[in-house]
This record gives sequence, C-alpha cells and structure tokens, in this order.
Amino acid sequence: MNIVVVGFGFMGMTHTINILQNPHLRLVAIVDKNAEQVPQKLHENSGNFSTGTLSESDISRVKIYSDFAECLHAEKPDACVIAVHTALHFEMAKLALLNDAHVFLEKPFCLDVAQGEELIALAQSRNKILMVGHVVRFMPAYEKLKELIDSRELGQLEFLSMSRFSGVPAWGQWKERQKDFGSSGGALFDLVIHDIDFAQWVCGIPDDVDTRNLPGKLSNHDYVSAFWTYKNKPYTVKIEGGNTFHSAYPFQAGFSARFTDASIVYSSKEPDSIVVTTDSDTRLIPVGDANDGFSGELNYFVDATLKNEPPTKCTPQSALNSIWLCYRHAAR
Repeated sequence: MNIVVVGFGFMGMTHTINILQNPHLRLVAIVDKNAEQVPQKLHENSGNFSTGTLSESDISRVKIYSDFAECLHAEKPDACVIAVHTALHFEMAKLALLNDAHVFLEKPFCLDVAQGEELIALAQSRNKILMVGHVVRFMPAYEKLKELIDSRELGQLEFLSMSRFSGVPAWGQWKERQKDFGSSGGALFDLVIHDIDFAQWVCGIPDDVDTRNLPGKLSNHDYVSAFWTYKNKPYTVKIEGGNTFHSAYPFQAGFSARFTDASIVYSSKEPDSIVVTTDSDTRLIPVGDANDGFSGELNYFVDATLKNEPPTKCTPQSALNSIWLCYRHAAR
C-alpha cells in the first residue's frame, strides 16, 4: 500500500519510522511546507520524549513535496498520514479523502466540531477509512488498565486519576503558535485530550464535569484539573494536566486507580510495570514499551484499510466525542 506522510515534525517523523518498518507499506512521499529543510529536520531536537531515530539514508529515495495537492495528483497514494498544525487538519484531510485516499489524522480531530462531522460523512460517502491517532488507547500500560476495568479482576472500579504534564513546547513551530494564541487549542486540546479521550473510551461520557483551568503561553486552558461524575456509575474520574511549566520540565504521564479489591499506579517515569497494592502486599504487572503504541495505532489503521473495515477501537465519532468533552472543560 502506497502511503504519504504530511507534516515532518515530531509526529511526522515518528509515523515515518513505523511506516518504514511495516512490510505492507511503501512510503512514496513526504509533504512539508519547508520541503528543502526535511533532511535538516532529522538532526533537530523535537518532541518531549524519544520515539526512535531516522537517518538521511532512510528517506533518500522518498520524494519530497511542498504542495500536498501536487503530491496527491502525482503519487495517487492509497493512504495519507496527516501530522500538521491542528488548524490545517480539516483542509488536509478533506483534500486527501476527495482524492480517494484513506486518512490517518493526528489528534486532535478538528477544533470545529462541524468540520469533524463533515469529514466523517465524507469518508463514509467515499468508502474510505478515517482514523484519528489517539495513541494512548494503544499503549500497553493503558491497554492493561482497560482490561483490568472491564474484567473486574481487581473488583469494581471506584476511582480513576489520570495525569499528563510537560513544559511549554519550544521545538519546531511551537514558538510561532505562541504568537497565534489559542490556535492549537492549547494544552487542553493538544495534551490533556489524551487522558480525556482514554477516560471517555473506558468509563463513558460523564454526566457532569467540574473543572478549573489556568492560562499559559498557548491558550487560556494550558492547565486543567477536573472531576467527572456519573449518575448511574459507581466511580469518579479525575483528569489533571498541562504544559504551564518551563520548557525543560520533563514530560510525565500516568494513572492511579482504586478498585474494590486493590489499587494500582503507573508512571512514565517507571514505565516497565503497573504496581498493584492491597492492604498487605504489593506486586508488579509487567507492561511493554509505551512507544509500541505508535506502531500499534499505525498497524491497526493499515489493517483496517487492507480489510476495508472501519476501525472499532478508535472510531472518528469517538474522537469527535473527545473534542466535545474538551469544550465542556474549556467552558467552565
């Protein structure tokens, strides 16, 4: 299957690494508005953690375009991985779908809910797969958390706390986004949405969201602290995160949960296992590399396209629900 990567920043490079490792895929092109700088970007620091490395030889035979429409016309790809500024998600995804390409779109889906609904309808009308990259759903530790909740191996879930913090991003085009305050959606839509999305997928959409936001350099909601409550479910969810810290602040994410029979804790600072505790003992549940989530979501998308079956683990409507939920947090 011929595939194109659109946007060659941190996430574009991450997806490129996994595309090159997938035997079903042939990377035919990279699209970046600064096409001439693509080789140079391989040597720049980007992202708040490492997802692997690329060399110039890895992409030496890959065509590079600055114009997406030109690339679509020339290459006629089967699928596109779109990892550009959030404000361009709708425009780029629509162009790909209209050119009969399946679309893997980086989160967040679209800040304009109506645009997300239009993309969902367009993908359905053209019989194309549209999937939004909510990678946390595919990370081994979080997959295990969902399994523990669903199976009730540790009893009924009573309380789930999820957190995600980083320094204000200073790589790539992020400093430019500070000048365009709010355009990216800030930490709420770009960072905290990971946990909002996972929690709504596992626990359902809450009946009430009680939240407190603080402004930062990117938006009025660059720090978020919220409690979710449900009328007919026996648990409470807490969401906390943001990027209001200085740029060198180390990325960290994790979760804690209390079940009727045990409590668990996981942190990206000690990513090899989930700690399970009772009143009298402690044990570890080994989990895989969190970076496996990036290859896992891409492989899932590829499998869906090859089978021409809409993804069920990460549907576009579910991704749009996460956008709705973010707005519920921003409104308070």
